[in-house]
Amino acid sequence: MKIERPQSNQPMPENAKRVFKGEIFDVYQWEQELYDGSKATFEKLKRSDTVVVFPVLDDGRIILTEQEQPNKKNFIGATGGRVDEGEAVIAAAKRELLEESGYEAERFVLWTAEQVTSKIDWAIFVFVAKGLQKVSEQKLDAGEKINLKIVTFDEFLDIVTDPRFAEKEIVAKVLEAKLDPEKIKALKDLFSPIL
Repeated sequence: MKIERPQSNQPMPENAKRVFKGEIFDVYQWEQELYDGSKATFEKLKRSDTVVVFPVLDDGRIILTEQEQPNKKNFIGATGGRVDEGEAVIAAAKRELLEESGYEAERFVLWTAEQVTSKIDWAIFVFVAKGLQKVSEQKLDAGEKINLKIVTFDEFLDIVTDPRFAEKEIVAKVLEAKLDPEKIKALKDLFSPIL
């Protein structure tokens, strides 16, 4: 499955230079000519892309996570995490699903892929995983405590508006669907366990 990386609304120019390399974020700067002919230094962050995976059990229930991480408030979210350097997006989705839930999936459906802010070069790929099979226990990173939270589709629709829900990139899509009969049907179809 070839997945195109979405472009930023403010692409980084070719003359941008990395001025700081961090563990998660790198900082790039470039000189930009302004409308009056003067020049200013512009900056943009860059980080690894991430995957978000919503696994759907054969009975139609959705696996969410309740997570604790150091120096972060507890949150509800999906399985997911960083795409490692050189790793394909779909491989990252499969790896993160397995590590955080112990499940493998027969099929991954791309729901959305976008860059949510223009000041960070960072794409988020959101998948729905179907045809699940439990194959192992969780293999969590040292900085993660994750409990699986299994919910119905209707419970999922309500949880999306909980302030603790971390996957902000899908909130507007779910709210739009709740207001539009055609969009809610499409969303139900997306989360159907049928392969």
